[in-house]
Amino acid sequence: MSSNSPITQVSESPITQVAQYSAAPDSPNGQTAFPSKLLLDLRGTRFEIDREVLVSLPESILIVMFPNGLILGRGHSDPYDDDDDNNSEESISLDDQIIFVDFDPACMDYVLDFYHEAQMAGEAQRLANPNAHLHNNQHNLAAQNPLLNKQAIIVLREELDYFAVIPPKTGFLAKDDASATGPVHADPSKVNVKTQCGTHLLEQRKIFTALQRNINKENNVAEQHLIDMLCVSGFSRDDEWGYRDIEPKKTSIVSIALVMLKTTGSGNQMATAQKLLLFWRKPARKCWWDGVEVELDQDEHKLPIRLWARRTWTLELVLV
Repeated sequence: MSSNSPITQVSESPITQVAQYSAAPDSPNGQTAFPSKLLLDLRGTRFEIDREVLVSLPESILIVMFPNGLILGRGHSDPYDDDDDNNSEESISLDDQIIFVDFDPACMDYVLDFYHEAQMAGEAQRLANPNAHLHNNQHNLAAQNPLLNKQAIIVLREELDYFAVIPPKTGFLAKDDASATGPVHADPSKVNVKTQCGTHLLEQRKIFTALQRNINKENNVAEQHLIDMLCVSGFSRDDEWGYRDIEPKKTSIVSIALVMLKTTGSGNQMATAQKLLLFWRKPARKCWWDGVEVELDQDEHKLPIRLWARRTWTLELVLV
């Protein structure tokens, strides 16, 4: 990435580096036995997912799901090795292979549904040009530019950590201290400031509003170029997050938006799309602070709050 880029590269994730299996003795040519399906438990919701689909998910999502990595398979010391059909991952029931993951199942539903939609679009494109692969020059071009024969998805993810600052002289009193004199700090359990702040931010669903506010404040040309590039490539300036929710027991909001990359249109459409190939298997990150003034309703009072948000964007491209 160039020095003036608004986003920086994230170190490569180990998630898709699948651990080696020991070859099953009865497998042909000593090939390794892999489980074809995995059973994930996402906060109490079960997902049966193809192994190939799981490892094809965006790196920026996989590293959140499996921060310590995911090893697919058993080692030689596994007690199952003494079974009659040892070394066969398929011999173990799916229930015995449950992988517990601290990840929102609603977010997984959104991602998997979009993947299916993108795969259908890619297949339709290939059917529209069934003989394209027969031409040697077309094959060579596709090898150099994978956007010619695969559907690309732009993945934009935001992690938002928020903090509420109550000015010391708000004139707001807790109910139990309504008759007290002098400055009084409201009871957090009654005011429920964090919950209301989270709800306020949750309702701000426009993707680019906060970044545009930061651009207007700092006149950051590189960040403006980032928005322009994303909007040319598939987003629109008024787009909303496809998934957005508060993390349980945290003052944190996670948002994700997926769009299919545009490769046709204006004269330089493919050139712009190829710039985003820099983020294929190489997620990049941008972080900034955003502060706004809000007023929360507390009984018959208005409680002024300085609401700070630390926003971290991760941008990535995936091919399906």
